[in-house]
Amino acid sequence: MGRWWGRGAVLACLLLLRPLPSPCCPAACRCSLGNVDCSEHGLREVPPSLAANTSTLWLGYNFITVLGPRSFPPLPGLRVLSLPHNHLRLIHSQALVGLEALLELDLSDNYLTVLSPETFQPLTSLTKLNLGGNRLRQLEPGVLQALPQLQALFLQDNPWGCSCSILPLWRWLSHNSDKVRGECLRTVLLLCRVPEQLNKYPIMAFGNESFRQCQETPLSAQHYVTFMIIGPFSFMASIFFCTFTGSVVVVYHNLRKEPHVPRRSCSASSQDPG
Repeated sequence: MGRWWGRGAVLACLLLLRPLPSPCCPAACRCSLGNVDCSEHGLREVPPSLAANTSTLWLGYNFITVLGPRSFPPLPGLRVLSLPHNHLRLIHSQALVGLEALLELDLSDNYLTVLSPETFQPLTSLTKLNLGGNRLRQLEPGVLQALPQLQALFLQDNPWGCSCSILPLWRWLSHNSDKVRGECLRTVLLLCRVPEQLNKYPIMAFGNESFRQCQETPLSAQHYVTFMIIGPFSFMASIFFCTFTGSVVVVYHNLRKEPHVPRRSCSASSQDPG
């Protein structure tokens, strides 16, 4: 009897020490003390029923392709968000709203080709960002400037295009090269992929003179269209105005001229008959 009582007491203690399942834990996830692991469950979207006290969210190795507007419920305590090895192609500019406390974001090994600066604006506390293994050729101006607390940035294994479009990234790297990391948190070289003649050329090997031909404020497509329409019209209008003004001046001067009447000499008049 005492033996069974002892075993029951031990079992009761173990049950008390075991963390209770969260009532908001998604069916495809494992939850424990704010940690939510939804990795490798074939998910195609972010689970909607996440507890407000979630501090770490693992969503790697799924089939999520798009993060739309407000893809996450308000998670004021979320510190780590991991989304590697999905099929991410697009992140909406409002996708990460409500994650202001986020410290680490892993978007590695996806299919991202472009990132909007507005996407990261809510993440003012972010210290670690992994964008390695995507299809990024450039980073829009402002993407990294929106992350004032960033300490570790992973950009390796992207097909960087080393043209004028790489200038914003080159400028940021010139002042923050110590923040760029690779595997094992060691400093890594970022290499050009295109054009072919610069394949595997280190981005940071460029100097200021390499970008002299680049415009500081390149025109957008809309500006080019406006210029192509207004430019020729303005040119033709100026020619017409100059021609018209010149004609008016000539006519005015002609009208002001007095009529010239030749005078006859006295000798000539005295010789006239009669």
